[in-house]
Amino acid sequence: MNTEEINRRTDEKYMRRCLELAVNGRQNAKPNPMVGAVIVSSDGRIIGEGYHVRCGEGHAEVNAFASVKPEDEALLGEATVYVSLEPCSHWGKTPPCADLIISKHVRRVVCGCIDPFAKVQGRGVKKLRDAGIEVTVGVLEKECLALNKRFITFNTHHRPYILLKWAQSADGFISGEGGRQVALSSPFTQMLVHKLRAENDAILVGRRTLDGDHPRLNVRLWAGRDPERLVLTHHREGVPEGFRAFDNIDSVLEYLYSEGKQSLVVEGGAQTLQAFLDRGLWDELRVETAPVTLAAGVRAPQLPDGIELESQQDCDGQIIRVYRKATQEA
Repeated sequence: MNTEEINRRTDEKYMRRCLELAVNGRQNAKPNPMVGAVIVSSDGRIIGEGYHVRCGEGHAEVNAFASVKPEDEALLGEATVYVSLEPCSHWGKTPPCADLIISKHVRRVVCGCIDPFAKVQGRGVKKLRDAGIEVTVGVLEKECLALNKRFITFNTHHRPYILLKWAQSADGFISGEGGRQVALSSPFTQMLVHKLRAENDAILVGRRTLDGDHPRLNVRLWAGRDPERLVLTHHREGVPEGFRAFDNIDSVLEYLYSEGKQSLVVEGGAQTLQAFLDRGLWDELRVETAPVTLAAGVRAPQLPDGIELESQQDCDGQIIRVYRKATQEA
């Protein structure tokens, strides 16, 4: 193995640790991105690490430097800072992380990916390089972008990340005859749905689902905040307290963007899901298939063309498939 390959593998090893740390901020870092940082001495020892815990508090780099022991401070001059997202270069609720890194006189910085946020977008990397720090960009870039797909979609497409989900029978029905509700999820996969809700900002159903199923759309089977509950309907009379009603998809997306809500889960029903599919307004599809047949009922939406399978999980016979657009980078 040559030196270049050894260095690449070393960089990837520490970037994976950054990603492991970053996900700890999934619940509380929003609307900021999840970021992890690791500081490695010249002899390959981790001397500091941290992640962005909560919006408005210290970023990952700040927490990583704060964790360095006094006796290891002298090692910073030859150290490498690994960070999953480009260090910020602007004043927000906290000072610029690029300035902090420069003040520590580290030798090298490795970034997983460039920050798409308008106030950063390469400025952090430029500031570091202008200060004479060696900067490497793009280590495990795909994984780093995927981690913050909601944040990135929101800032690049000016709309929330849209996840469409449904459960269907093995023969392709999402409910029984006449729209009769049928239990197609197991207790375990129901828990996974509540985990998904806790990870996203808003959740939407159509009026038929609201009136027929009376869904609570909360996270009672998981820890975390309930998503904001939305309903798509032309008749606002009788909409339960706690639900916000909208006449059309555009007004939903405009509202969520204006409120800084970075992600939307669409749970149904079939017509609502199909409306998003017809317009290509989705970033991720999550389809759970139960090992039962119904023979008749309401058909599940047809999967669109131009998709690829991202993952497949077997949960005691329940198959959960996640798809994304084939042309999508992350």
